[in-house]
Amino acid sequence: MPKITFHQPDGRSDVLDVPDGTSLMRAAVTNSIPGIVGECGGQAMCATCHVYIRSAHLTDLPDVGEDEDEMLDCTATARAPQRSRLGCQILVTTTLDGLEVDLPESQI
Repeated sequence: MPKITFHQPDGRSDVLDVPDGTSLMRAAVTNSIPGIVGECGGQAMCATCHVYIRSAHLTDLPDVGEDEDEMLDCTATARAPQRSRLGCQILVTTTLDGLEVDLPESQI
């Protein structure tokens, strides 16, 4: 299973083994990772699963879709060009093994 690291704003980190096909949002919520709300349940309608992707894996991710792009303009914290993504729109694959994401200060 791919390992995904979630970095908190306070410097604390959590490493999860995430099954292929699971979204970053679902993995975080299932494992009680603070900082990911997932209010809409993964429908790209709330922006409460906003994450910042660390640069090493940016090219491994699918392109930002139109709905995701619109929601990223509604996040509670600043959108970071190219690094901001919605966790619900990123499905984990073996290609993403070692992915590191930074969580914003707030989702709401």
